[in-house]
Amino acid sequence: MLDLMSQLTNLKRPKLLVNAARFGQKDYRRKIHLKRVLGGAVPNKASAILMQLFDLENHQNTLRKTRDATYSAARHTDVLIALIAEHQHKQSL
Repeated sequence: MLDLMSQLTNLKRPKLLVNAARFGQKDYRRKIHLKRVLGGAVPNKASAILMQLFDLENHQNTLRKTRDATYSAARHTDVLIALIAEHQHKQSL
């Protein structure tokens, strides 16, 4: 399995989606947004948080690619914002 940095670096997503996530970074507040994005309890370890976010993002991307009716670009963007922000947070520890 690739390490977390490699996984983040290797993500290939539409430019508009990535730009929206980058733009949303400035408003990301860990205490407010992370619990909502994860859908409940927040793990204590940064690596566990990132793995959950990778799983959520991968699921959203699968829905996008298969044109599933339940796909939400807003949800996908929220997950990407959290993923990028949490990765940056882990790097600063």
